[in-house]
Amino acid sequence: MSLSFIKQDISTRFRTSMMVIGIILVSVSLLISNRMAQTLREKEKHDVELWAAAMERVNRDALGDYMKDPLVTAIINNRNNIPFIITDENLIPISCHLIEEHITSNPLALRKKIDEMAAVNTPIIVHFWWTTEHNHIIFYGRSLTLKMLYVFPLVQMLIIIAFVVALFVAFRSTKQDEQKRVWIGLAKETAHQLGTPTSSLMGWLEYLKEQPIDQAVVDEISKDVSHLRKIVDRFSKIGSDAPLILGNINEIVGGSVMYFRKRIPRYVNLTYDGLAQTPIYAMVNIALFEWVIENLLKNSLDAMQGRGSLDVLLSSNEHSIFVDVRDSGKGIAKSNWKRIFKPGYSTKTRGWGLGLSLSRRIVEEYHGGHIAVIDSQIGVGTTIRVTLKRAYSSQ
Repeated sequence: MSLSFIKQDISTRFRTSMMVIGIILVSVSLLISNRMAQTLREKEKHDVELWAAAMERVNRDALGDYMKDPLVTAIINNRNNIPFIITDENLIPISCHLIEEHITSNPLALRKKIDEMAAVNTPIIVHFWWTTEHNHIIFYGRSLTLKMLYVFPLVQMLIIIAFVVALFVAFRSTKQDEQKRVWIGLAKETAHQLGTPTSSLMGWLEYLKEQPIDQAVVDEISKDVSHLRKIVDRFSKIGSDAPLILGNINEIVGGSVMYFRKRIPRYVNLTYDGLAQTPIYAMVNIALFEWVIENLLKNSLDAMQGRGSLDVLLSSNEHSIFVDVRDSGKGIAKSNWKRIFKPGYSTKTRGWGLGLSLSRRIVEEYHGGHIAVIDSQIGVGTTIRVTLKRAYSSQ
């Protein structure tokens, strides 16, 4: 079992555990809050019933002279925080408590409020001892405390969900930072390891130049060694500041195209129209931007499988520069136009699927540009465009 698989399994278990813990906490909170709400609701019902009983005891006509009994007086005067409306048996309001003024002043709104209270709690009838007629009816709702208690579990749920999401984002961010540091370390170590054989090749190259052999071959070897040194330099720049300078895009792209021209399959025709155009400029890191162009050329060559046409087109407007790499390869399904720039995506049996992902990072994060597939058809070919912000030379 690989280390990456073990880490992925641990990560999955961690997320699952956090979700289970969150569900348990929410469930327990809901049960406790619901139990507390039921208890408070029963207490409020008991309070209203006690208040109604006190009214029945002292009523002589409307509300009667209940001042003779201090205990009953205290019960009746204790209207606490339970909203209620007292009506006669014809539902004509007599008294209200904790009911908004805009409702009490509007008969229709008041009748609607009475119906709402009746739906929440069963009304309590105040019976007069001397008659069965002209009774009072108490309609009451839920106190503010009880309402808050019903809402509290939802607030808790939102807090727990927010906590779990924040924890997940923090964990994911930490994991991404760790992966980023690993890749940066790997890139710098690769640059370090390549440095020694590259220096050795430079020494051998100087030896070959003094030998009686075809110097054209030596020149091509020299170009390859120089290119290898560029690759070492690129890897060493990953994770470091990459200063941008004013660069001639015609020449930068042209240099990569010219290098590939003598190293592509015989039946691939590579064209470039930039060298014949008026120079256009952009702020670039030359070593990294060349890497982007080379990645695009390599991917196009792989897609054509040794036969076809590969065109590099340079164009611009007042604000932007466009570098189009167009091939006659196997094409890309439209559903994959964005996926090809994600790490790990590859249609090749060999390869890590990092070339286009790295290219996007260089273009968008380092240069503030954009890279995308602008056209592709299965069996016809693909065009990928790099867009940079145009700059102007002071010369």
